[in-house]
Parts: sequence; C-alpha cells; structure tokens
Amino acid sequence: MVIGATGNVGTSVVEALTGDPATGSLTGLARRIPRWRPPKTTWHAVDIEPGGPDLVPYFEGAAAVVHLAWKFQPTHSPAETWRTNVGSIRVFEAAAAAGVPALVYASSVGAYSPGPEDDRLMVDESWPTHGWPQASYTREKAYVERVLDSYEQAHPAIRVVRMRPAFLFKRASASEQRRIFAGRLLPGRLVRPAVVPVVPDLAGLRFQALHTDDAAAAYREAVRRPARGSFNLAAGPVLDAAALAVLLEARPLRVPIAPVRAALAAAWRMHLVPASPDLFDAVLRLTLLDCARARSELAWEPRRTALEAVGEFLDGLREDAGLATAPLAA
Repeated sequence: MVIGATGNVGTSVVEALTGDPATGSLTGLARRIPRWRPPKTTWHAVDIEPGGPDLVPYFEGAAAVVHLAWKFQPTHSPAETWRTNVGSIRVFEAAAAAGVPALVYASSVGAYSPGPEDDRLMVDESWPTHGWPQASYTREKAYVERVLDSYEQAHPAIRVVRMRPAFLFKRASASEQRRIFAGRLLPGRLVRPAVVPVVPDLAGLRFQALHTDDAAAAYREAVRRPARGSFNLAAGPVLDAAALAVLLEARPLRVPIAPVRAALAAAWRMHLVPASPDLFDAVLRLTLLDCARARSELAWEPRRTALEAVGEFLDGLREDAGLATAPLAA
C-alpha cells in the first residue's frame, strides 16, 4: 500500500516495488487516479485529510503501508498544510486498526533541529528532530516525529520505519518542483549552462541531494527487510554555491543574506513565489546527514551522485519534463 503514490517519491517507490518479484500486488492511494499504469498496481482516489473516508478497509491485508503524502503549499495558509501533513495521524491509526505489520513513513531532513555549529559535521539519526519552528513544513514534520514516538510505544508489534531524506530530484519531478518551490515565473528554459551568469553564495548554504530513484530503492529495502527506526538518505558530495556554479558554468558570487531574504519576503507577500522567507531560514540551518545506518542495515548505496541528481533535474526543468500523474504533469 503506497499513499501519495503519484508524486515525485511515490512514482519512484511504486516502480521500485512493482519491479521487485517479491511484490505480488500494490495498491496506490492518491487524490486523483492517474493515467499512468504501472504493472501489479490498483488505484484508489482517496483523501487522507480529516473528514475523508475510512482508511481501514483499504489497508486490510496489506503487508506494509508506505506513507508518502505531504503538502508544502499554500505557505500562506499553514492550517491547510497542517491538515494534510499532521493528517498523517489518520494513516497511522488506520494501519494499527487494520493490523498492518509494517509502516514506512516519509519524514525529512527538515525534521531535524539546526545542525552543529561546525556546519561541516554530519549527524546520525540520534540528532534531535524539533525542526525549525518558524517554518510550517519543518514544524509539521517535527510534530509527526513526536506522534510516532508515542505510536511506537502504543503499537510495539508494528514495525515503524522513518525515512529522513535530503532533497530529492529526478527529471520527471522538474515541473512539479518548479511550481511548488519557485512558482511559474521561473523560466526553466533559461536555467542552462552559460545563460545563468552567477550563483548566489550565501553564508550557510550547504545541502545534500539524492536521486529520487535511489531513495525509492531504500524504501523498497525498508519494506523487504526487518528494519526499524530512522534512516538518513543522501548522496555525496555536499552541495554549495561553488558546486552549483560548476553545473551551470557560472561563477559563485558572495551575497549577503539580509537583502536576499528581504527580496524573497516581498515576493512571497505579493504571491509571486510560493517559498516563504521562513522556509529560506530553515534551509540555511539544515544539518548534513550521515547515512551509515542505511548503508549498514538496508544494504543501500546511492547509484548517482548529488550532482548527477541535480543535473538531471535541471535538464528536466529546461524541457518542462513530467509524468502522466496530476502532481507531476508538465
């Protein structure tokens, strides 16, 4: 059972699981049934938010529930994103009521508290998950982590896995991610080498990325193996302005944070961009992830570097790439 099966991560997880001979059948839940038809898959149009249909009948007989549904927008209405993101509680409760033996939940690097003072240090899964309190997305992800702390104590027979990936990219996600994070004003065809002259170099801008298909391989192993607990997922190298400048054949330009944040805040207030200044603050405080546990317990290793993942995404951005699902439509 895959919830949120038509988005960036969902489509890759469905492909990873249906391509596994151990998967007899897969049920995909999404708000809208897609034209995309992977093998072994049955679709149901279901909304997980409070007031939606009873989820228990859908879950009965499932070997595992993989919960990937989340909402980033509208950032101007955090109550709406709360309904979906914290609405995950309905999924957890239904899985317990249906007797599902395994629950795999898509958390995020955004659930972590700001990293160590030395921003070169990587943290393992024991780092606190209190998020960045000003941004609704990170606050909601942290809240669900606390919900799962109690859930695991109340339902010790359920094998609970929390995936905490870095930024996930693939070619087919380009159109969706442009709409979600940058808005329609970003001219995707202009984001190509030799056209973008400079890449802003902001203090604290260091992050990790991963190809979505590589993340999906970790989800597949979390379903197949007797794993429990939390797993960081990221590929190397750590990305910064210099690395992005190489991809775009540009040069990094040191820019103070204050005017960039002020410009973003003004654009956000005018509804020109969907990403809020609070999320910008959270990104500058992201911790770096040590993924040794995933490598050890899931026998997982990313096949692509972070640069390859971002490069493929940029190619998709220029081509307005997508997939035949509502979230990924070009």
